[in-house]
Amino acid sequence: MSRVFNFSAGPSAFPEAVLEQAQRELLEWRDSGMSVMEMSHRGKHFSIIAEELESDLRQLLAVPENYQVLFLQGGASAQFSLIPQNILKDKTKACYIKTGAWSEKAIKDAAAYCEVVVSASSEASKFTSIPNPDEWQLDQDAAYLHYTSNETIHGVEFGEIPDSQGLPLVSDMSSNILSRKIDVSRFGLIYAGTQKNMGPAGVTVVIVRDDLVGFAQKTTPSVFNYAEQAKNQSMLNTPATYNWYLVGLVLKWLQGQGGVKAIEQRNIAKAGLLYSAIDESSLYHNPVEVSARSRMNVPFILADESLDKPFLAAAEANGLFELKGHRSVGGMRASIYNAMPEEGVKALIDFMAEFERTH
Repeated sequence: MSRVFNFSAGPSAFPEAVLEQAQRELLEWRDSGMSVMEMSHRGKHFSIIAEELESDLRQLLAVPENYQVLFLQGGASAQFSLIPQNILKDKTKACYIKTGAWSEKAIKDAAAYCEVVVSASSEASKFTSIPNPDEWQLDQDAAYLHYTSNETIHGVEFGEIPDSQGLPLVSDMSSNILSRKIDVSRFGLIYAGTQKNMGPAGVTVVIVRDDLVGFAQKTTPSVFNYAEQAKNQSMLNTPATYNWYLVGLVLKWLQGQGGVKAIEQRNIAKAGLLYSAIDESSLYHNPVEVSARSRMNVPFILADESLDKPFLAAAEANGLFELKGHRSVGGMRASIYNAMPEEGVKALIDFMAEFERTH
């Protein structure tokens, strides 16, 4: 068997050690006599998995005690609608920062439940920058301020946690959670799909401060009511049990790597190598402002578009997969999440240099 370097934006590469452990434990988890995927979510064995999952995530992110940690279904996209349904309280407005495709989708879905105030936008730059915080127009009558911390498609990432000027701060961290240190206490709510840095698709993490729980609209389904799920340890309905288990294995792997602090330094190094190679090239170009460049998703454009297909074909022949850019922006995109080793990034850089030399 020969595994490739997988640069997919999500579902994305797993740590090989995690896949190997899951393989070993497929037929029997510990001494249970059964596979995790066969276990009752109410049983004693799965209870251990669930408790360790929450405990490990709290430890890795230093989640304060006055926050609920929920493991839900529906993907991060479901939260675009569920957040206003759960935390508007008696407000009718919410502020949003528009920095790319995913924040656009969040704005569109939230507009069905409240008046959306677009407090800042980088659309004029074709989403290649972060709007200047000094120019944000925040409405103090809003229920919260929402931003997407990393735009997977456009390759734009916030380098710092923004100042919400007293509004509860809400962030979609689907593509950079656990990749860099954050101060959870500065947020009202954090949400993330797990299919990039945390595990397989099918689990959505919601970390929500206690004072924002218990205000769901009457029309909110019970399985999407934060208070109801919190009271039932995220098991109001049957959860994606095997996916919880896999997320738990990834968290334990991350602990073994030295935690978030250590993995952040590796991510800085990997991104630095790739951006330097692009910047020094005459064939490749990254369109994002340097201060807004993502450590997780690195888009780049070839100077000659006719070389796109030959580039992708040659990349696959060299074991470098899923480098095609999103259909809405074209070009290439290398997603270098936590599980991508530096070896993979260096292999990509070497290939890019050779392709440039021969073309």
